[in-house]
Amino acid sequence: MDIKFYKCIIDESKCVKCGACSTVNLCYSPGACVGCLSCFFSCPYEARKIVEDTSARREIRVEIDDVEYSMPERITVLKAIELAGYSIGVYPNEARIHAPCRTGGCWSCAVEINGSLERSCITPLEEGMKISTDVREQVPLRIVHGPEPHTVGGKATPYYEKRRGKFIEAAIWVAGCNLRCPQCQNWHVTYDNITEPLTPQKAAERLTAVGDYYGVSGLAISGGEPTLNRRWLVEFFRALKELNKGKKRRLHLDSNGTLLTPDYIDELVEAGCNNIGVEPKCVSVESYMRITGLVDGELAEKYLKTSWSAIKYIVDHYGDRVYLGVGLVYNKDLVSLDEVAKAGEKLASIDPEIQVCVLDYFPAFRRRDLKRPSVFEMLKVKKILNDTGLRKVIVQTQLGHFGP
Repeated sequence: MDIKFYKCIIDESKCVKCGACSTVNLCYSPGACVGCLSCFFSCPYEARKIVEDTSARREIRVEIDDVEYSMPERITVLKAIELAGYSIGVYPNEARIHAPCRTGGCWSCAVEINGSLERSCITPLEEGMKISTDVREQVPLRIVHGPEPHTVGGKATPYYEKRRGKFIEAAIWVAGCNLRCPQCQNWHVTYDNITEPLTPQKAAERLTAVGDYYGVSGLAISGGEPTLNRRWLVEFFRALKELNKGKKRRLHLDSNGTLLTPDYIDELVEAGCNNIGVEPKCVSVESYMRITGLVDGELAEKYLKTSWSAIKYIVDHYGDRVYLGVGLVYNKDLVSLDEVAKAGEKLASIDPEIQVCVLDYFPAFRRRDLKRPSVFEMLKVKKILNDTGLRKVIVQTQLGHFGP
């Protein structure tokens, strides 16, 4: 088999010594790059380059599920598992190993290494490692930021609960994302692979405590992308539901919708999730790729279709049990007003009562060249969507949110 290996090198002409590679996304193989590419995706100034690594590699011996293998050195555990013939998937439960983020934050690709749970995507393979891909007996983990009280909430926070200056939700944000948005507005969370991870129970306990302290009606999880680690998320909502019995709280998931297949939605609702935000962002694959930074057109089309299908599925099957909010985005450099109208028409055909929140994309992460849309532009976006028949449209602006 002809296997090509790659490594990342620093482009000194672009490096500004911002410190992200030591405070947000840490290299776990500083002595010899193993090609995980985490630093390439996470560097805000794009000061990493991928180059082919043709240097000689010795063979090392490892065990994977009690079978001994000879593997090339300077690769990740995930790459070794792939070379051993295991399937690696993007959607939960589609393959033996689920590796959607590959930057170390979501822990979806975790395996047992020498008896301990660890991320296969960024962990260097070492001589004599004993690796088990069966982690059903291990408690799942995930990097979590927060919890903190929030005055605005997310795309699915009911518009009638938004009270200026008042805390309305307590929220946590989890690391890891399957998109590569160059204007990511929460990149320091998305690409975090340093923070100690939490169990679903511990995250639910902390979030509930903050919600109780501030007396809010909603408890939310956002990201990054929460749905990447399915087992963790389902157990988190089960724990949250148990901890909040009798409190009549919204248990809120804020998602990009890319992985929300019908069976996943069913499982989350059964676990206690009763407030879901889905953000397809736009309607065309071309715009979606521009917004998300995805370069695989087939995958982008699949993600976009899954997001839109999730919206209709929730309306059709859980309209009376789940409060749904839909997220769109606007910046003239990313999405046209014509496409905004098409998104509105599509949503209005599903249900004109759907709450729609439009984010005004501003300079962030790698898109420091973006110009934030003016308040006038965003109010025009609101009118366009209202004119399609949508009745509950909220737009984010520099002056705050304008709602129904």
